[in-house]
Amino acid sequence: MRTLQLTLHEAIEITKALSNEHRMEILNQLTGGPKNVNDLSELLAIPFSTAAAHIKKLEETDLIKTEIVPGRGNQKVSSKRYDRIIIDLEEKEPIMEDEITFELNIGEYVHCQVEPTCGLLSEKGIIHILDDPRSFFEPERKNAQLIWFRSGHIEYHFPNRIPYGTEVEELSFSVELCSEAPYHNLDWPSDITCLINDHEIGDWTSPGDFGGERGFLTPSWWETHNTQYGLLKYWNINKEGSFIDGMKISSVTIDELQLQDHPYISLKLGIKKEANNLGGINIFGTKFGNYEQGLIMKVKYAHV
Repeated sequence: MRTLQLTLHEAIEITKALSNEHRMEILNQLTGGPKNVNDLSELLAIPFSTAAAHIKKLEETDLIKTEIVPGRGNQKVSSKRYDRIIIDLEEKEPIMEDEITFELNIGEYVHCQVEPTCGLLSEKGIIHILDDPRSFFEPERKNAQLIWFRSGHIEYHFPNRIPYGTEVEELSFSVELCSEAPYHNLDWPSDITCLINDHEIGDWTSPGDFGGERGFLTPSWWETHNTQYGLLKYWNINKEGSFIDGMKISSVTIDELQLQDHPYISLKLGIKKEANNLGGINIFGTKFGNYEQGLIMKVKYAHV
């Protein structure tokens, strides 16, 4: 069960969002699974514009999340983030919390070991030669906006700026990903593995390699029969375990990562040769796909 725990001060905006019967009913409907605005408009028998406004309010308070998924055109689909909300009515002595955010371009990796099919694209063209792992070590790789490979891994090092004498509460990161098929294939599952500081925190199975219509950011020279966009995925590691999009995927906790014992934070993304679904990986940068971001990592810590 996904729980949101709030102080009295934090609960003010949440309770405002919940003080509407339509928004409460939207959360109830999302208990059965993700739905788009049209679905919710019909289920609640309210105009599309009204449903969209209620969804926006729930998004602003992080009660739901919305992502773009393939369908008949790109659809915005909403899902519920929490099953339970707890409000602490007793004010506790505040613990100072802080957060560090880093963003790396997808070409700023420090090591890789990849096998074809593979390649890198900048915003303007192909980097070196397609299907040649040697291209991944070209100086121009730092300009990469789309990276793909069939198996292997790619490793990024984020700077470690966690202050001494603090306790790390949570680490999260997000990136746009999908499978890697010849050209594209909407039904092409792939088990994508994530490791933090060499601790395997779990797999995400991408449903396919998305193409056929242009990604919002994808340059016009990259033809639509090729990979065009992915899904924006969120990993989260805290004291309860490891999660992806709010769903628990492993029991690896933030303490096991020993973040403060290393001069950097290592993130590896890859495809294991023994994966059940050996479907490759595409990684999207700020100039390709549907989301204008690279790899974003956040570290929350408390002053103890």
